[in-house]
Amino acid sequence: MRAAVYLGQGRIAVQSIDTPAIGRGEMLVRVESCGICHTDLKKIEYDLLAPPRVYGHETAGIVASVGSGVTRYSPGDRVVVFHHIPCRDCFFCHRRLYAQCSLYKKVGVTAGFEPAGGGFSQYVRVMDWIVNDGVEPIPEGVSFDQACWVEPVNTCLKAVHMLAFEPGDVIAVLGQGSIGLIFTMLAKRMGASVLATDGIRSRRELAERFGAHAYDPFETADGRNFEAAVKAHTDGRGADAVILAVSAPGLVEQALRISRPGAKILLFAQTSSSERIEIPGAAICVGERVLLGSYSADIDLQRESARLVFSGDLPLEQLISHRVPLAEIEQGIELCRRPSAESLKVVVRPQEQSAWQ
Repeated sequence: MRAAVYLGQGRIAVQSIDTPAIGRGEMLVRVESCGICHTDLKKIEYDLLAPPRVYGHETAGIVASVGSGVTRYSPGDRVVVFHHIPCRDCFFCHRRLYAQCSLYKKVGVTAGFEPAGGGFSQYVRVMDWIVNDGVEPIPEGVSFDQACWVEPVNTCLKAVHMLAFEPGDVIAVLGQGSIGLIFTMLAKRMGASVLATDGIRSRRELAERFGAHAYDPFETADGRNFEAAVKAHTDGRGADAVILAVSAPGLVEQALRISRPGAKILLFAQTSSSERIEIPGAAICVGERVLLGSYSADIDLQRESARLVFSGDLPLEQLISHRVPLAEIEQGIELCRRPSAESLKVVVRPQEQSAWQ
């Protein structure tokens, strides 16, 4: 089969490798769509894991074969595959901190080599504990491009549940890439008033289409900048919650400035161990703010995230700007690394041989 193999030093090459063999309790899935996620980009660009590996974890496809003992799925079934599933019985799982579970940290989907998701390939091997709890069937009429959003929607839904905001609360979402736009959709769906920022006009326009008030963080509009707009929108109090859906210097400090006393500030994109944040302690202590982080998916929200995606309640296909065959994945990655007015979400279609769509 063909796969985009990470070779180290930021390099990816499409190569011919063996289709992975499956064992008892496992499945082989033919990948039809796999979204490019920024966590994969970071691993490639900063050489975070040793090569060779095949990345890609927003995977939707068709069951090609099943191992002995698999009875819930059959060849031909259309499925979404999660790559992490917790044990549900450890210290962290009992506290619903699933992403800290040792089994959760063990990737259970691979195209070969050390397991790393494998979705940037034509076939993936799904290991037994993932088959048991980490597969969702795709209903008829739902495209693979739509279905591959289930995992990223889950991660955002988890973060929104952590914020536990009330209908009518004012939520600031900093960054309107595909993740920021999912946050905007979810917050509006739950009754919040959303104030969003992004430096790209087309993304601000999408945010407004989904019900947000959108601002360019680098410009002053109508005589006031974004921070002044937040205060004006909240009678001077500040936002009830701030979601950082992008990572850039100064954003946490801005989140403190635009939030009210007692607000929650959620770090979602701050995944680099080298990133340093310096803030005044009084902004948290005296201001009684809550600074929290959210990472990866929540198995308790797996069905709900699938329902949101499959129902079409979230217009996610509007966020797909490019669909690329596996042979052109390097161009797709470059689009994600250097976003423009024309680019947003890039989906890889490993079975296609055609040029850009």
